[in-house]
Amino acid sequence: MQRSASVLTPQEFIAKWSDVTLKETAAYQEHFIDLCRMLGQPTPAEADAHGAWFTFQKGATKTTGDPGFADVWMRGHFAWEYKGKHKDLNAAYQQLLQYREALENPPLLVVSDFERFEIHTNFTNTPKQVYRFTLAELDRAENLAILRALFTEPERLRPARTVESVTEEAAERFARLALALQDRGVESHQAAHFLVQVLFCLFAEDVGLLPNKVFSRLLEFARRRPDLFAPKVEELFAAMRDGGVVGFEEIPRFDGGLFAEIAVVPLTPEEIATLAEAAQLDWASIEPAIIGTLFERSLDPARRAQLGAHYTGRADIERVVEPVVMTPLRRRWAEVRARAEQIAAARRAAQERGDYRARRRREEELAKLLFGFQEELAAVRILDPACGSGNFLYVALAKLKDLEKEVVAFGAANGLSQMLPRVVPTQLYGLEINAYARELTQAIVWIGYLQWMTANGFQVTRDPVLAPMETIRLQDALLDRTDPAGPREAEWPRADFIIGNPPFLGGKRLRTELGDAYVDDLFAVYAGRVPREADLCCYFFEKARAEIAAGRAKRAGLLATNSIRGGANRRVLERIKQSGDIFMAWDDEPWVLDGAAVRISIVGFDDGSEQERALDGLPVATINADLTASIDITKARRLPENAGIAFMGDTKGGPFDIPGDLARKMLAAPLNPNGRSNSDVVRPWVNGLDVVRRPRDMWIIDFGVDMPLEQAALYELPFEHVERHVLPVRQKNNRQSYRERWWLHVEPRPGMRQALAGLSRFIGTARVATHRIFVWLDSRTLPDSQIIVFAREDDYFFGVLHSRAHEVWALRMGTWLGAGNDPRYTPTTTFETFPFPWPPGQEPVDDPRVEAIAAAARELHCLRERWLNPEGASEAELKRRTLTTLYNQRPAWLVQAHARLDRAVWAAYGWDDPDPATVDAETILARLLALNLARAGATAGTSESARVPPTR
Repeated sequence: MQRSASVLTPQEFIAKWSDVTLKETAAYQEHFIDLCRMLGQPTPAEADAHGAWFTFQKGATKTTGDPGFADVWMRGHFAWEYKGKHKDLNAAYQQLLQYREALENPPLLVVSDFERFEIHTNFTNTPKQVYRFTLAELDRAENLAILRALFTEPERLRPARTVESVTEEAAERFARLALALQDRGVESHQAAHFLVQVLFCLFAEDVGLLPNKVFSRLLEFARRRPDLFAPKVEELFAAMRDGGVVGFEEIPRFDGGLFAEIAVVPLTPEEIATLAEAAQLDWASIEPAIIGTLFERSLDPARRAQLGAHYTGRADIERVVEPVVMTPLRRRWAEVRARAEQIAAARRAAQERGDYRARRRREEELAKLLFGFQEELAAVRILDPACGSGNFLYVALAKLKDLEKEVVAFGAANGLSQMLPRVVPTQLYGLEINAYARELTQAIVWIGYLQWMTANGFQVTRDPVLAPMETIRLQDALLDRTDPAGPREAEWPRADFIIGNPPFLGGKRLRTELGDAYVDDLFAVYAGRVPREADLCCYFFEKARAEIAAGRAKRAGLLATNSIRGGANRRVLERIKQSGDIFMAWDDEPWVLDGAAVRISIVGFDDGSEQERALDGLPVATINADLTASIDITKARRLPENAGIAFMGDTKGGPFDIPGDLARKMLAAPLNPNGRSNSDVVRPWVNGLDVVRRPRDMWIIDFGVDMPLEQAALYELPFEHVERHVLPVRQKNNRQSYRERWWLHVEPRPGMRQALAGLSRFIGTARVATHRIFVWLDSRTLPDSQIIVFAREDDYFFGVLHSRAHEVWALRMGTWLGAGNDPRYTPTTTFETFPFPWPPGQEPVDDPRVEAIAAAARELHCLRERWLNPEGASEAELKRRTLTTLYNQRPAWLVQAHARLDRAVWAAYGWDDPDPATVDAETILARLLALNLARAGATAGTSESARVPPTR
């Protein structure tokens, strides 16, 4: 690369250009060439004789359609715009913002009037940073380093901080202020409303909507005169509401409802200082996709502890917005653009041959096409029925604006100079039950919109700056209870796309969190559509499905806990596939909910018209209701022969459980007044921990299914314990029957007790566990609800349950729970659909295949027991020996024992694979599903041929 031989020192450069009064056009090229000589860099002509990557007067069409030129351009480095001395450098910067896409989005945008230099960073996902210095300061080492980096190493000027880190710091400052207001007893809604207004002011002044840093200057004044803080801020807010003058600054009218209610909270000097420090941050660079969540946490005392926790970032939200909202719009734009390019080519051809009438027709045709598509974008309506702080709506708006900008830029490049952005925030619709969250959503969406407009060089409407967002409604999304006597389904506004993150509230917590009256209404209104056991988010899925089926919406993309794939929750996905189809899903993804790690599923669905489907980011032919793309196991039916065997254990509903030493005291007590021992009502008790870890020597007081209070009281010590410890708890229970029958367990499972009666032992497995492990339990034991029990005492049955065939089936048919994503076993969908080699109760007597399974099962059990309880082991050693530890380690002897068991089970099914461990899960599922469907469609006397499915 040739460099100029003539070199200027910085001092010579300063001396020469200090007295120059030439106009911009007469001086800028020589100024830049002198700059190259001073820095020892080649000039554009020396470096690039053809002007392909480094040149003066780089042609670039503005987004407005007007032709333009960047004064200097270097690909991958910078674009540079000059202005005459003392001219408006911000106007020059706005020009570059309109050029930047046409200039391949350079990382640095430079403006200069010969006396001043401003280098604006333009790196992705970083806050904007501006390096400023004057001609007189040019010879300072740090300023020369900045100029050299423009040519040689632009990455050196990348801001060290990210947009996310700036946003987190901004939220942290507000959290300190919110906490101070709470400690002073400021009413929470007043504080929240005031701080949302302050948030908007800080943003507005940093993007130039409030002139000359008027709010920051007000704060600096208030640090000296804290007594005038409230009246001065009230004066500013009133001017922002109506338009007016504050001091010598003209304030535009913002309107939009944000300042309709003005109730300024007086601040202490310390609080004013905190706010003044916050004002120094770069509020123009905050990320609207996360500031709403963080701000909401800072203002809600119940959620403030989550401030340091992770949040849902923009990239995560885009996984919903892109496939659900943007894919069909981009597909439509591709069609429009292809036609537009044909018209533009015909227009150029007409111009070349001098046919101006044909050229004019083509221009009109192109304008009609592009303006028509822009009209389509401006008519798009997007709904978030549980909008929270508005992050999903903001990301959707930003994506929609980005696509509109592509259209505007294409039109500008092809001679249409009248195209201006038309996509606006009022195309977004939201439902929210929290008044503060609704207000925050409105502010965040407007901040995001104004940020996009200013960052992309478009003018913002000035009178008023904001418009009211009545599209964000304060409304319950599920129930309309305006008539208490006749609750009905809530009405959603029409929308093309429904997106969002509905509340993750488990079915078992509905009454606790929402109250009996609301839940009773919910069950009544959605009867037959959503199972009563389903999580709350399932109601949003059903509502969105119904909107699509009724033609009131086109597509939806919603989040749910990953348990939506199974159990009662899956019913809503099955209904979606009946009236439409699932076209996009992420079946099991890590997520953050209220600062806590959870596992979620993302589901996109429509009326069935979408032909392309993707599961976990990969194309698939179909997506089943359990969010798989292979064997549709959801077709499996519950088998009558499996009924009455598997049960959920007892739900106690209070501290009925007691440690072993107390139980033994009760058992050793004299006979009670009824002449009975306490052993009638004091039993060994196990829950999931006793299975996966070690027995804890826990017992339980159990008065059975329906023992009257008078009889229970005759067992003196157990009854006194329950009266002292359980009664106070049960008196607070929401259910009247639980309060009235306080001495009995809330769900004693009479069916389970009857099935286990007469057995010497039974099988148990932890309902939720990392490994699907089965154990033998003594008949005296009462299993807790965290145990699934099987009313069988034979080794054969134990062996089939512990086989790989049953494990594969259970993992697919069950659901998953918690951040650890442990599988959950259910007695209905998991067990009652599982086809045993023979229907339970119909196993052939003396069949060697049955005995082979039983023998392998006995051996597995004995080996495990010897490992768990070796002779001479210390207490510390025994504590470390648990079944979870064993199955985590999987020693060779355990693998071999399971292999022997699996070979025996394979033989019973008639499967001839040499090694069951090598058979893939899909093959196993296909065989079991075929057997399930054969059983479900056959009579109780199923023939051998129907019993055994094909082996391949």
